[in-house]
Amino acid sequence: MKKGKLSLQAVIIIFVCIVVALSLGITDLIISKRITSSVEQTEKEKALNVAKMVVLSPQVIGALEGKVNKKNVQVFSNQIRKKTNVNFVVVMDMKGIRLSHPEPEKVGKHFTGGDEGPVLKGKEYVSISKGTLGRSMRAFTPIKNSQGKQVGAVAVGISLESVIKAVHKGRMGMVIGTVIGILIGVVGAVGLARYLKRILLGLEPFAIARLLEERSSMLQSVREGIIAIDQEGNITLVNRAASKLLKKAGLEGNPIGMNVEEYLPETRLARIVESGESEMDQEQNLHGVTILVNRVPVIVGNQPVGAIATFRDKTEVQILAEQLTGVRNYADALRAQAHEFMNKLHVILGLVRTEQYDTLANYVSETVNHRETEVGFVTKKVQDPVLAGFLIGKLSFARESGALLSLDCANKLPKPVNSEITHELITIIGNLVDNAMEAIADSPIKKVELKLDYAEDILTVEVKDTGMGMTKSLQNKILDKGFSTKGDNRGFGLYLLAQAIERLEGDLIISSKPGKGTNFAVYIPYNAEDE
Repeated sequence: MKKGKLSLQAVIIIFVCIVVALSLGITDLIISKRITSSVEQTEKEKALNVAKMVVLSPQVIGALEGKVNKKNVQVFSNQIRKKTNVNFVVVMDMKGIRLSHPEPEKVGKHFTGGDEGPVLKGKEYVSISKGTLGRSMRAFTPIKNSQGKQVGAVAVGISLESVIKAVHKGRMGMVIGTVIGILIGVVGAVGLARYLKRILLGLEPFAIARLLEERSSMLQSVREGIIAIDQEGNITLVNRAASKLLKKAGLEGNPIGMNVEEYLPETRLARIVESGESEMDQEQNLHGVTILVNRVPVIVGNQPVGAIATFRDKTEVQILAEQLTGVRNYADALRAQAHEFMNKLHVILGLVRTEQYDTLANYVSETVNHRETEVGFVTKKVQDPVLAGFLIGKLSFARESGALLSLDCANKLPKPVNSEITHELITIIGNLVDNAMEAIADSPIKKVELKLDYAEDILTVEVKDTGMGMTKSLQNKILDKGFSTKGDNRGFGLYLLAQAIERLEGDLIISSKPGKGTNFAVYIPYNAEDE
């Protein structure tokens, strides 16, 4: 953990403690008011009930009328006070003179407090005032005889200290509940923090934030477009490269949060989530922009929870593939010529050491003539130096492989207007010749014929081999991407051939029978430079 940053557990504990304390504090404040009000109302009703009980006593009424000894009132009042647990029960006549009091020496004296006036006028009420026994809640009730005439009054008092004690007693439960709630909250916070940390692989929030920023920067920096969706098919991620390609395809706006089927109806991401199976190197037309897409499900706990598509503009991939293919073909041609030249040097060296100078002279003469004839024929017929060099290399490679590759070019082939055609032709001829060379590897007659014929802006490329041939069903599959009868990681040459022919808007015709070899004929529109 970095210095100065709290751990997830500490943050959750502090937060939970604050929330619990604040919530229970507010609850305590609200309930305390209700408790206070409830206690005061209860004590008020208690005092009034005691007072009403006293005013109905015949002894009290008789004493106030002078019919009964007034000392009986003191005895009766003290009994009531003790049984009801009130602070005092004071009976007074109409002049406010006490007939009873908890302190006997106060009997016969005037009632103290100044709040007895209304009761002597027949009103029943409750007030708070300070008397000889301190501040108290007093319930006043008039005393009337059997004729309904008021003959005195009774005051029942409850000390405010007892009311406060009752309130504090009620609040004590809330305080205890608050403390228990905080303790439970801390325990729960610790458990929650540990659970979250386990889910988050032991990472703290700041570490997750930094990791998220790093991953986001990585995703935004790659050249491939990336789109991710969740289990419901809503788009959750679109990096900069994807936004650029989408904008190129005419799709504006921020797609985050949109349903992928609504934003990109052509995509198959929703099906990937359902099936849980990947789709690699798929072509997709995105509003006129052709892209190469890889779609893979996001698996969590053996269940697909989303899908990711990575894609790139096919034009960029094609240019890269053409460059790589051209470099490979040129390298193969140079290697073949170098190997062939080394073999000839070995022959020359052997003739020199054996001093067979006449034979040496004839051999060198034949080699030079053959080389000049071959190079001269190719460069005379093929005006594009890149394509000519490529064909010379293929002729050398065939000789090195022990096969006979013949080149027939009846008419001169001028340079194309667009140099991209040359790259496509290298892809087409190179893959056709390589495929033919592999086809005759186990054949007793190892012969490949390459024919170039240019007429009326149409270039015909024909490659015929003496291999084992193909069945009709095999002919229908050989142009499929990844299909090969020669093992894994093969089957891309003829696929690239078909793609190149499609880009040049050409046609391909395959003629083959088992045991009788194969003939590939390609017809391409060819715009040549003016001679």
